[in-house]
Amino acid sequence: MNSFVYDIPVKVYFGENQLSHLGEELSRYGKRVLLTYGGGSIKKTGLYDAVVSEIKKAGLEFYELSGIAPNPRIESVREGVEICKRENIDVLLAVGGGSTLDATKWMAAGACVEHDPWEFFSQWAPVEKALPVLTVPTLAATGSEMDAGGVISNPETQDKIGRVAKPLLPKVSFLDPTNTYTVSPYQTACGAADMMSHIMEVYFNMETDLYMLDCFMEGMMKTIIKYAPIAMKEPENYEARANLMWTSSWAINGFTHGGKQQEWSCHPMEHELSAIYDITHGLGLAILTPRWMEYCLDETTVSKYYQFGVNVFGIDASLEPMAVAKESIEWLSKFFFETLGLKRTFTEVGIEKKNFAVMAKKACGGDVLLGFKPLRQQDIEQIFEMCL
Repeated sequence: MNSFVYDIPVKVYFGENQLSHLGEELSRYGKRVLLTYGGGSIKKTGLYDAVVSEIKKAGLEFYELSGIAPNPRIESVREGVEICKRENIDVLLAVGGGSTLDATKWMAAGACVEHDPWEFFSQWAPVEKALPVLTVPTLAATGSEMDAGGVISNPETQDKIGRVAKPLLPKVSFLDPTNTYTVSPYQTACGAADMMSHIMEVYFNMETDLYMLDCFMEGMMKTIIKYAPIAMKEPENYEARANLMWTSSWAINGFTHGGKQQEWSCHPMEHELSAIYDITHGLGLAILTPRWMEYCLDETTVSKYYQFGVNVFGIDASLEPMAVAKESIEWLSKFFFETLGLKRTFTEVGIEKKNFAVMAKKACGGDVLLGFKPLRQQDIEQIFEMCL
């Protein structure tokens, strides 16, 4: 196995009533706060008032940026950067789903440079520093509250690009499962699919690595499979929401990677879908993942599917490995499309074949995507066609 470094110094307040520490934590980083959020649902739930109350009790001055959309746009990032520079912002507070958190991270980085923030993606401009970011997530899905990544869309270029940079790592995150009680069954389902994909992008790997990491990932996947349906049916079930929220953070905070160096596959493909069609990220991943698994299955990879099927879905270990592998894909499909009730085809969500070549070329960077199974443009186009 490969050697590795693990360093995720995010302070997490987990559970109910932890927001009482928000003011003291913000105060560690300055006096002028930029509060960012999305469409205003946090005002309906009362979370906005609770956050503002804590900011005011700490004697801090704050400014606001609302309206951050799903698949966050570079324009929101630019707007946030402008506020940070104009108002001499010291610290940013992101309250909302993964889109709000991602956009806020790039505002924090953009505030520290003179160039347009899209250059972080179009020209891979270095990310040397960022203003401190604190988060209050309201959705269990992206894990952005505990990682150093962020994905931004540019509608003008039809690009959706993710990037990881150490300065983007949040300083403190407040994870209260009760803040996810109002998440709809659909968004809960999409979040579950997103979390499953985060884990599977690492799990489906033929490199020799720590056995305990595979066990850890299998445990997280079983947790999602158990608790996502419960949360959909009983939205205020604290146990279900808490298990999903903590799994979301650990699914993508780097712990599961160990020394693995393999590229992700389904995420680059899905980013092209939502860049053009603006679909929900988790939904796109749910449609893609079983077809990607089917395409990558052969005698050289079957052992991983066998392990997945036996340890995650409890398939009979005495069956032939290939039979277990195929059954594991069927079980995952049932979970996504029957248990979670997500749409199963591109056709159902309005994605057309006409853009497949362009999307596939971007997904592999015009060369090869070195994932679980190396994928070139024609391979990705075939996977897209399997999703119709």
